[in-house]
Amino acid sequence: MASGARVTLSGRDGARLEALADELGTAVVTVVAADLTMPDGPASVVRAASADAALTGVVNAAGVAAFGPVEDLDDDTLDEVLLLDLVAPIRLARAALAVIPEGGFLAQVSAVVAEKAMPGMAAYSAAKAGLTAFDAALATELRRRRIRVLDVRPPHTETGLATRPVAGEAPRLPQGLDPDAVAERVVRALADDERDLPSTAFTA
Repeated sequence: MASGARVTLSGRDGARLEALADELGTAVVTVVAADLTMPDGPASVVRAASADAALTGVVNAAGVAAFGPVEDLDDDTLDEVLLLDLVAPIRLARAALAVIPEGGFLAQVSAVVAEKAMPGMAAYSAAKAGLTAFDAALATELRRRRIRVLDVRPPHTETGLATRPVAGEAPRLPQGLDPDAVAERVVRALADDERDLPSTAFTA
């Protein structure tokens, strides 16, 4: 990468990770297949990423969505949404803070629904609002350690998340943002020492 960053990639699908690593080339030094919904999943990623070199920053962009009215929300769906969209990021932050040095960062991708909850997306809205609240509290805790917490709340982005919900069917949505543009905006925020990326920080 142009910045000189050395990257550890993690996700559930090992084959897709390897393909992405090949695409990115020498910037990728480690690939870790892990399920963040498992209790030790986040910590296992941190251990692998910090095994051979200092881990100076973490970007968490994992997530799932569910659609439908609350009365149709079953326990399995609720558990999956809360585990990946709220509990896993908290566990990841907890594990990362044991190794991230002064001057490091933690970037968590929340969503615009953290600012304005959406009907038909109550569980997802609640999880993302909870993550944004967690990030705000953590940022205050870490000020003396000079570890930056960046909460990222992009509008709807064409990642394909809405097309593969864990429950329900997405309503008709407007054209979303380009994922590459969102990623570039996050990288720029990290480089410029920004502390918050609300939905208004993104443009189509």
